[in-house]
Amino acid sequence: MRKNTIKNIRRVLVENIRIPVSHPDEAVFQKARAVLRKTGVFGDPCRMAIHKKSIDARKKDAITFVCSVYAEAEAVKTISEEHLKAFSIKLSDRESISLPVGDEIMHGRPVIIGFGPAGMFSALLLAECGFKPLVLERGASVDERVLVVDRFSKGGALDTETNIQFGAGGAGTFSDGKLTTRISDSRCGYVMEQLVSFGAPEDILWRAKPHIGTDILREVVRRADARIRALGGEIRYHARAERIASDHLYVGAERIPFGALIIASGHSSRDLYEELISSGFTVNAKPFSVGIRIEHLQDELDYAMYGENAGKYGLVHADYALSYRRGDRGVYSFCMCPGGEVVAAASEIGGVVTNGMSRYARDGKNANAALAVSVHPSDYGQSPLDAISFQRNLEQRAYFAGGKTYAAPCQTVGDFLKGNRGTLPTKISPSYRGGDVVMSDFRQILPPFVTSMLEAGLYNFGRKIRGFSDDCVPMTGVETRTSAPVRILRHDASYLAPGFDRIYPCGEGAGYAGGIVSAAVDGIRVAEAILARYKR
Repeated sequence: MRKNTIKNIRRVLVENIRIPVSHPDEAVFQKARAVLRKTGVFGDPCRMAIHKKSIDARKKDAITFVCSVYAEAEAVKTISEEHLKAFSIKLSDRESISLPVGDEIMHGRPVIIGFGPAGMFSALLLAECGFKPLVLERGASVDERVLVVDRFSKGGALDTETNIQFGAGGAGTFSDGKLTTRISDSRCGYVMEQLVSFGAPEDILWRAKPHIGTDILREVVRRADARIRALGGEIRYHARAERIASDHLYVGAERIPFGALIIASGHSSRDLYEELISSGFTVNAKPFSVGIRIEHLQDELDYAMYGENAGKYGLVHADYALSYRRGDRGVYSFCMCPGGEVVAAASEIGGVVTNGMSRYARDGKNANAALAVSVHPSDYGQSPLDAISFQRNLEQRAYFAGGKTYAAPCQTVGDFLKGNRGTLPTKISPSYRGGDVVMSDFRQILPPFVTSMLEAGLYNFGRKIRGFSDDCVPMTGVETRTSAPVRILRHDASYLAPGFDRIYPCGEGAGYAGGIVSAAVDGIRVAEAILARYKR
């Protein structure tokens, strides 16, 4: 009588598979099979899927895709991870996020300030576990927000409560929707899968540089909102949290008690920072960056990066990541948006702020990116209020330079490097508010340590990418909201703010994340801390 054999199926990640860009995906799978056979550990894989796919364009005449492949295969010998490492293979059995169960009774419901990625994912996890959270978002819902932002981008009045910084989905809703992150955490996979379930494209699960685009991200936020409500949660828009105490807060004159409070307000809630400082929270200044937005023709950037292969073999529009360091100061490209536009991201009266945005197709004429220079606490006075004042002062300078109409100051690279002003960009049209710019001198707006590093960066980057620092290239500013200027302190283990037994600082606004995915992951971590403490 034959005995049934139980196969030892393992999931592995085969990395660093290179193929010419002209080859199909099947060539990737063929190489992965060959690598698995060479190990002598695995039989033929029963299932394979591309995990990541990036482009190596350092040699224009030999551009390659660099891929990693998930494979499920039977282990026919004992697995040694050191042996697999020699073949660029890692074990990759699926991990799931932890859902602990506490034993303390929560007196009141959990309340979350902010409906950006951190607030959204903490609310989602708490709602899935039966806690019925209340989310307070100072800005508008997606549909209303789109109308308000569009009106301002066409020259209308600024709404200080609903804008590119505030409203459903947070600042990321009006961005490129980038999902790249430097953190390594199993929760990242959960975030990606949830985003796909809400309508994000499935390719975010395998692209090396995944993005959703502002157009699709808006629908993702709508569906996340609906999911939280279906689970018993509540989301209130136009509800700005004020006067936070140990067990309650106010929205206008309404007193709202809470059993737990998650502060996930985003990096631009300066009034809330000031409220927290005055209420006894420990808030520290931290490094951040400021700079300008630079624009290039996307077709020319594609050619500079890919040569004659540009537009062929399914190559996506080119992007870049540039950096230059001098001493303890750096200048780097940030939030690069292929085929996008520079957007008006102000949230305070009398200030001009720029940011970048693109749609999923990235089919706009221009590419843009921030060129940001690192700012240390010693540059502005060390205190958190000084950090906020530093940002605000630059935004007000830009507002005055633009004629006090929310037009943005603009200068060509040639004028900036030669100490001139006034040359109108002709080849590349600035995209900010349809070209609503005033030719200015950034040396009169930004401090010398910033302009000095921008100058050094432009010379350096121009040697790396052909045409990057051509005289005709326009720069628009100012870019001041790259990250939170402060950190709201919390304990490492409990995530609680020191001196407060129910309050959890969270996400990018609290200084613990830097982008959509890392903010979402931090929201999940804080929700897990609450689940570990309280009964469901």
